[in-house]
Amino acid sequence: MTRSLAHGLNGSADLPIPLTYALIGAAWALTFSFAILLVAWRRPRLDPDSPRVLLPVAVRTVIDSRVVRIVLASAGVGAAVVTGLILVFGSASPQRNPVPGVFYVYLWVGVMLASLVVGPVWKVVSPLRALHRAGCLLLRRDPEAGLREYPSGWGYRPAVLGLFAFGWLELASPDPGSVAAVGYWLLGYLVVTLIGLVLFGTTWAERGDPFEAYSSLLARLGPLGRRPSGELVLRMPLHNLAGTPVLPGSVALAATLLGCTAFDSLSALPGWRNLVDSLSGGSVFGATLVRSAGLFAVVLIVGAVFTVAARATGGLGRAERAALPGRLAHSVTPIIAGYIVAHYLTFLVEKGQSTLPLFADPFERGWDIGGLAHYRVRYVLSDHPALLATTKVLAVLTGHVLGVTAAHDKCLRLLPPDHRATGQLALMLAMVGYTFTGLYLLFGG
Repeated sequence: MTRSLAHGLNGSADLPIPLTYALIGAAWALTFSFAILLVAWRRPRLDPDSPRVLLPVAVRTVIDSRVVRIVLASAGVGAAVVTGLILVFGSASPQRNPVPGVFYVYLWVGVMLASLVVGPVWKVVSPLRALHRAGCLLLRRDPEAGLREYPSGWGYRPAVLGLFAFGWLELASPDPGSVAAVGYWLLGYLVVTLIGLVLFGTTWAERGDPFEAYSSLLARLGPLGRRPSGELVLRMPLHNLAGTPVLPGSVALAATLLGCTAFDSLSALPGWRNLVDSLSGGSVFGATLVRSAGLFAVVLIVGAVFTVAARATGGLGRAERAALPGRLAHSVTPIIAGYIVAHYLTFLVEKGQSTLPLFADPFERGWDIGGLAHYRVRYVLSDHPALLATTKVLAVLTGHVLGVTAAHDKCLRLLPPDHRATGQLALMLAMVGYTFTGLYLLFGG
């Protein structure tokens, strides 16, 4: 269901220039940006605690208002209840049930892209966070404290498992658009998250909830930040990004997000589909195994390439080099954001519209709620393929340039002076490789 609509393009034919030129131009742009950084950016400049512009008191009061937070959380709970009711009592056909669209479009893409602009959306609207807070209020418990302390060695690893589980459902499972499959996934997510919140408090939400970990990571690229005192400020996004926590699983988190998006593009190529058919022999179970192995392999390759490149420097001891991938993992976040915009923009705008009419009669009672049954999808992006293709290329390239900038600034803090240029070369080459591969997967088919 999701794969065919995620691109909205017909491959390289939609590019205003040949694909080869786009690949070479993007690689050269990235290389030149790196050269300029080496010459003009000689000292660290990114500071997550930079004061910057304090938002007006009225704006800060509204955003941090308890009433506003309760309203948003209640809206999240209400949306979850409606989704659950439609899952249980609505149609079993994904062509008549809006839940798969809500799951794949509004939650997975819409909430995450919104987090790029306005901050960690899922942290505010998460229905499970709200239910946990309500339960703690009734029991007069501190919601931040669980029954036991969250193991520090876990880091983001529970969230990584959840994100990979989502990627498997969407990209490798036999029927990703099935209402039942989405329902069972959400049920598992609900059970695991509520147990995690009870055991470990809100730390589980921050590090174990796949949606919150993803949303909060992308929010680091947004313009909104907070001073150490908690006051809301506007600052350059890369300053916020520099403050990304370094936890166990940081590299795995970035590799899973980037790898799943890359595999989504790969799975749309005719060559991959032919390989799956030939290896599986037409068996559904065999095809699932091949796709699962492919997804895992892509995530593993993305993580391995980044880890090797980040550690390829001199002047540091073994332990210091081993810590470099985690300390530089935040530099992959702009690349992830660029691919999200490039890969899912059409999916969000147009598939998001096609989900709306399904809410007109979610229980098949002959209703027409809000006149949605007569809504017609406006293909505002697909009707302009050259412009859309250019936007996608620019999104990928911008993400990589920002990633190189974030990595360069951090390397100025971490690497010895004599190795600050050479120590970044392998990472630079890895990002050029990501650029080539990403653009080819987007348009090569």
